[in-house]
Amino acid sequence: MNKPNLILSLSALLLTLNISCSTVQKDPLAVKPLYTSDPVQFDSDDPAIWVNPADPAQSLVIGTDKDENGGLYVYDLKGKTIKEKTVKGLKRPNNVDIAYGLVLGGKKIDIAVATERMTHQLRIFSLPDMKPVDNGGIPVFEGEQKELYRDLMGIALYTSPKGEVYAIVGRKTGPADGYLWQYLLEDDGTGKLKASLKRKFGKYSGKKEIESIAVDNELGYIYYSDEQFGVRKYYADPAKGNEELALFAKTGFKEDNEGISIYKTSPTTGYILVSDQAANHFQVFNREGKSGPHDHVLLTSIPVSTNNSDGSDIYSGPLNGDFKHGLFVAMSDDKTFQFYRWEDLAGKKLSINK
Repeated sequence: MNKPNLILSLSALLLTLNISCSTVQKDPLAVKPLYTSDPVQFDSDDPAIWVNPADPAQSLVIGTDKDENGGLYVYDLKGKTIKEKTVKGLKRPNNVDIAYGLVLGGKKIDIAVATERMTHQLRIFSLPDMKPVDNGGIPVFEGEQKELYRDLMGIALYTSPKGEVYAIVGRKTGPADGYLWQYLLEDDGTGKLKASLKRKFGKYSGKKEIESIAVDNELGYIYYSDEQFGVRKYYADPAKGNEELALFAKTGFKEDNEGISIYKTSPTTGYILVSDQAANHFQVFNREGKSGPHDHVLLTSIPVSTNNSDGSDIYSGPLNGDFKHGLFVAMSDDKTFQFYRWEDLAGKKLSINK
C-alpha cells in the first residue's frame, strides 16, 4: 500500500470511529429506568398503562409491536412479557390507549384500543384478559380516498363525566383542518361494540404527521403533536366545539416533538411531558397554565436513557413498592419499553404526587 492510500485508509477509519462514538454516546446525566421490558419481535412503538382497580400491584403495560405481522405485548410491572395475554397477528398496530368502565352487554369492562394501520380499523380488547370485543375490527376514516388518509396512527381515549367513551384517531396524513376524527364507542343494542363518528377537528401544519395524542380526562382537553411544528390543544367534549385552545412546544426541539404524557399532582395541576425524540429528552410543560389555563410554559427538559422515543404513557399514583409515586413508560428504538419511577424523573425540579 502506498503512502497516500495509507493516509486515506487511516482517515476513513478515524471517521468511522468518530461516527460510531457519536452514535452510541449517551448523556451522562440521563435518568436511568428501573426496568427495561423484554423486547418485542419487530418494532416497539407505543405503550399504555392499565391500572388494576382491585390490586394496583397487578397492573399491566400494553405495548405495540409495529409490523405487518405485529401484536400487542402485555407486560407486568417489571417489564416481563405475559405470554398468555399477548396478542399476535395484528396488521401493523401503531398506537394503543386504555379506557375504564365501557358498558357492553350490560356490564362495565376496561378496554385497550389499538390502531391497526394496514386494515384501517380499531382493534379493541377487554382487560385484563385481552380478549377481542370488536368483532374483528371497527373501520374508521370511511369514505376517505386520498393516499394515506386511512392509514391509522395515533389513538387516545376520552371518558366524559357521563361515562361515555370516545376514541380520538389520527392517521399518516390528512387535511389542513379536520385531521382527527372522534368516535363514540358504545353498545349497538345487541351487546356488540360500535363506533359512531361525532366530529372531525384539528389543524395540521403539513410539515410531517400527527401521531401522538393524549387526553386529560379530568380537565377535559385533548393534546396532540403536530410534528416539527408544536403541540395543539382542543376541548375533548365534541359539544364544546373545535376552537384551538393553545399551540405550544414550538421551539427547542432537535427534530420531532412526539409522545405526550400527563402527570397529575392534583386534580388540576401537574406536568405535560413531550418527547424531544432525536435529543433523547422529554420537555416538561405546566399542566395548569401560567397566566391562564392554556398558557403552557416550559419548565425543564429531562434527559432519559431511551433512544428516539416515540410513544409514552404515565400513571400518577402509587402502584407497588417500586413505583410509589407513579410510573412512566417510554418506548425505545431497541424494541423495548423503559419503566421509570416518577421521583427519578422529577429530581429536585418537579413535584411528586404524594
